[in-house]
Amino acid sequence: MSKPADAAYHWNGAELDLDAYLARIGFDGERAPTLATLRELVYLHTTSIPFENLEPVLGRPIPLDLATLQDKLVRRRRGGYCYENVGLFAAALERLGFGVTGLSGRVTMGSGGLRPATHALLRVTTADDDRVWLCDVGFGSGPLEPYELVERPGEFALGQWRFRLERTVGELDTDLWVLHQFGRDGWIDRYTFTTEPQYRIDFEVGNHFVSTSARSPFTARPFVQRFLPDVHHVLDGLTLVTERPDGSSETRALEPGELPKILEEFFDIELDPADAATLSTAPWLDR
Repeated sequence: MSKPADAAYHWNGAELDLDAYLARIGFDGERAPTLATLRELVYLHTTSIPFENLEPVLGRPIPLDLATLQDKLVRRRRGGYCYENVGLFAAALERLGFGVTGLSGRVTMGSGGLRPATHALLRVTTADDDRVWLCDVGFGSGPLEPYELVERPGEFALGQWRFRLERTVGELDTDLWVLHQFGRDGWIDRYTFTTEPQYRIDFEVGNHFVSTSARSPFTARPFVQRFLPDVHHVLDGLTLVTERPDGSSETRALEPGELPKILEEFFDIELDPADAATLSTAPWLDR
């Protein structure tokens, strides 16, 4: 899939400190746009950089320029939500020579009604393979590998975790894909997406809603995730959930003062003392 030469259609890969990014996720493999490299990058990014929305909860904006993303996710070793993770990952893939196109998904998991399409993911092609791959490093619950964009019967496993991908017809006869995932609530439809290309400016619009709107769940309470090969940790407000690929899980209620310690122990997020104190006493606790 070719793109216009205008820089607005690309991901600023030339501006990325590639050495620092690869060191952040622990990658020391071949720097080539191959399927093997893509698989390792998805795995390492997803398991190294947690999903988190602490900046909106603390009342701060989420800039998506590459310098800010590198400072937060690489230098300061924080996490981010989908737009942040995808922006950084897309820049790395572009720099390495992969074909990268942004896509938008509409989260349906736990939905009580129609939500805006505010999940970012990537369509990726490699130099040594004719297939088209979906990379979702920003949802917080994997998968730990790219998955092929192709209709397939039944479920498939990515590591120990189970998924299903369906192709349906949406409104106005549009082509609609649905990703399902098996977890503590059994099979759930996670999100829908189309293959209409999305660019950085499109993600800016979705990011503004997610990070500032009173209707966004990400402005209301902390939501943090760490996805690993055999366990998925989720902090939702003052509830800590640990789930495993077989659907088993444990749930623990927390006190506000425990949050900084939980963030460090389970999610590898170390807040400075001022942010830790603010998070433990912030207005979101009264909502």
